[in-house]
Amino acid sequence: MVEILIQEADQEITEAITRSLWEGISEVLNWGLHWGQGANQIQITLGTLLLVTISFFATSYVLGLVRKIYTRNLSETDTQKFISVFKFIKYLSYVIVVFAVLSFSGVNVTPFLAASAALLVGVGLALQELFQDVLGGIFIMLDKSLQAGDIIEIEGKVGRVVDIRLRTTRAVTRDDKVVIIPNHKFISDTVYNYTQNHKQTRETVSVGVAYGSNTALVKSLLLKSLEKDSRILSRPKPFVLFEDFGDSALIFSINFFVSDSFTDPVVKSDIRFRIDQLFRQNNISIPFPQRDVHLFTKPTEELPKTD
Repeated sequence: MVEILIQEADQEITEAITRSLWEGISEVLNWGLHWGQGANQIQITLGTLLLVTISFFATSYVLGLVRKIYTRNLSETDTQKFISVFKFIKYLSYVIVVFAVLSFSGVNVTPFLAASAALLVGVGLALQELFQDVLGGIFIMLDKSLQAGDIIEIEGKVGRVVDIRLRTTRAVTRDDKVVIIPNHKFISDTVYNYTQNHKQTRETVSVGVAYGSNTALVKSLLLKSLEKDSRILSRPKPFVLFEDFGDSALIFSINFFVSDSFTDPVVKSDIRFRIDQLFRQNNISIPFPQRDVHLFTKPTEELPKTD
């Protein structure tokens, strides 16, 4: 009987200690800031902050696991694109989780939402171009209208795309300068993508020859200027067009295909050198612009004789 009483006493003491310990922990967790009254009362306690922190790290771990599972079979280029979009999703997830945890823990988030609504409207108006850039980056990555390595022309500048990010796209121009393009430009402006369908593009070099020149010889020399140039594709075959009878010259163009249009200014320059050399060797002249000037003189009137 005595042993039973002792066991009951120990159990009561243990329960009292446990209850006292939990009450102490609850009291510590309830430390914090309290302001407002009624439905608009806002409470930020140590327990709430601890719960938000744990939820934040748990969300971060889950998102990291999802990213790892999703990208394990993707190529490096597709992985970079997915990570750029995933950053936007991650930040949005953090905001949702924080507000959800605050609401679940008893914090009235209505004042936060009401206060942030006007702020978000102002920020949205100020940063609408930023949002356009972000949405443009998402659309580019989803529909794959632009990829790293593509050669594009925008606002008269030609560049090779090296990196596509969520807000901007970087490209290297032909003079080895980096141009940073906001992604909304690819939605609102006209952009030429030289390599969207395939890598090869058709290029043209035009030249004028004097009237009376042997046009068959001119055609032969223009085709000869492309020989032994490994940068020019043999298929499709190059061809010559007799474009027009100009004011002071017969206008011809030599059309050819290259697999790297990014370097076509150098290719065209070399072709022009060879055309000039071949024309000189075969007495084909490239005329200066000529104009006929006609002078009309008005005869002078005879003055009346005076005595």
